[in-house]
Amino acid sequence: MQTPANVQVIGDEVAIAWSDGAESFLRHDLLRRASPSAETQGERDMFGTQYGGERGADHSGVRILGWERIGNYALRFEFSDGHRTGLYTYDYLRKLGALPPT
Repeated sequence: MQTPANVQVIGDEVAIAWSDGAESFLRHDLLRRASPSAETQGERDMFGTQYGGERGADHSGVRILGWERIGNYALRFEFSDGHRTGLYTYDYLRKLGALPPT
């Protein structure tokens, strides 16, 4: 697993330099929309019924106010809309960084 060697908020993006030399640039709104939290993604019961989630929510004006490392596996971002419960694993951040811009 690759780990972040450096994380910086630059303008409307989070820049991550990875331990293997790769770089990811992730927009604030993308990170907010892609939060892996149950608040954002919803939860499924044992029958597959989804409860909650923010399907279709507009996060275009949301900014990242700060971030922190969680153990040796994830980052948690604090967003201007008060959201801060999503734990973004390093593997998940790498996948998000590989997506084409939307």
